[in-house]
Amino acid sequence: MSESISKITNNKPVFVDNDPQEELFTLNLGPTHPATHGVFQNVLQVDGERIVSGVSTIGYIHRAFEKIAEHRAYYQITTLTDRLNYCSSPINNMGWHMTVEKLLDIELPKRVQYMRVIIMELSRIADHIICNGILGVDTGTFAGFIPMMVKREFIYEIFEEICGARLTTNIGRIGGFERDFNETAFSKIRQFAKEFPAVLKEFEALLERNRIFIDRTAGVAAVDPETALSYSWSGPILRATGVDYDVRANEPYSSYEEFDFEVPVGTNGDVYDRFLVRNSEMWQSLRIIDQALSKIEKEPKGIFHADVPDFYLPPKEQVYNNMEALIYHFKIVMGEIDAPKKELYHCVEGANGELGFYLISDGGRAPYRLHFRRPSFINYQMYAPMSSGMLLSDAIINMSSLNVIAGELDA
Repeated sequence: MSESISKITNNKPVFVDNDPQEELFTLNLGPTHPATHGVFQNVLQVDGERIVSGVSTIGYIHRAFEKIAEHRAYYQITTLTDRLNYCSSPINNMGWHMTVEKLLDIELPKRVQYMRVIIMELSRIADHIICNGILGVDTGTFAGFIPMMVKREFIYEIFEEICGARLTTNIGRIGGFERDFNETAFSKIRQFAKEFPAVLKEFEALLERNRIFIDRTAGVAAVDPETALSYSWSGPILRATGVDYDVRANEPYSSYEEFDFEVPVGTNGDVYDRFLVRNSEMWQSLRIIDQALSKIEKEPKGIFHADVPDFYLPPKEQVYNNMEALIYHFKIVMGEIDAPKKELYHCVEGANGELGFYLISDGGRAPYRLHFRRPSFINYQMYAPMSSGMLLSDAIINMSSLNVIAGELDA
């Protein structure tokens, strides 16, 4: 194969070294290609089935969330965050609420922190179900996808029981939750924790030692730790290279320091290791959920938010019948209460890696500047360079293993 080219050629064949027998073609992998896992594009130069070079393009779903946030009260930004990674949107919601709580110096009751941990770990499992389930589909097996998706739907039932929404959840509030978890929600959480292990074991048995799956994934798109760190990778794909960085363990939040769990790591940094790491993380999430349920039982019942009347919406029945509550409700929703002047960064361990919020407050009703550190955006930078020399079929499963979510890639 001749030296790679970098210039886009308008879909015309390119003859290299004046050899008419060897020609490169431009192939658009996306934005509407069914294998691209989202609305984004890779303009590839291919020599037969092998990729020579490529250029990644984003911007097809851009919604200017960061700019919109400059014109919204802090309370109204929650709905923007769960449109980022919509496969695990509650983690985005919780991360944003924690950022504002850090700005306002709000300390949450332990019970509320444990409730958040349960929601975030359920979201992580739901996200990993999508990633690993689709990876199985992309490598030719649909069998493992169905039972896993059934359990993902059950997680959505839990979200619906807690907040009334399933996908873009808008769950929780600055200072806690809008309501306590009812007994039905707790019952479903316990049911999921009891039933999901059998499904996960079956899924692992189907694929982890499957010779066809291993041949398709082992050794594909392998990345060493130094290269991954140089591209600022985080999350499961970084841990698959052997780097044991996890925000929950390295910079604990929401009382994660009280939980006993392991940080799964790989050795080769390839597609197969990313698959194994995500499977192991689902087991660890179940372990954390069980501990959180036990911890909640030891806390006083009925507590689901901090005592911060300036920023936590009063109950609706009070709003309808009490003038002071109505005034507070109006002032909070419309952002009439100024926030402190401060510059800060807060991050959580999202399903795809470090999800961060860089916030500058000038003391007004809305952020002066808000930047989302979106893991998919950071992780995707490396896709085109690492695809060079790769077969097109391998490039598809590499993309699947990166779990690029379009809403998180292109805010």
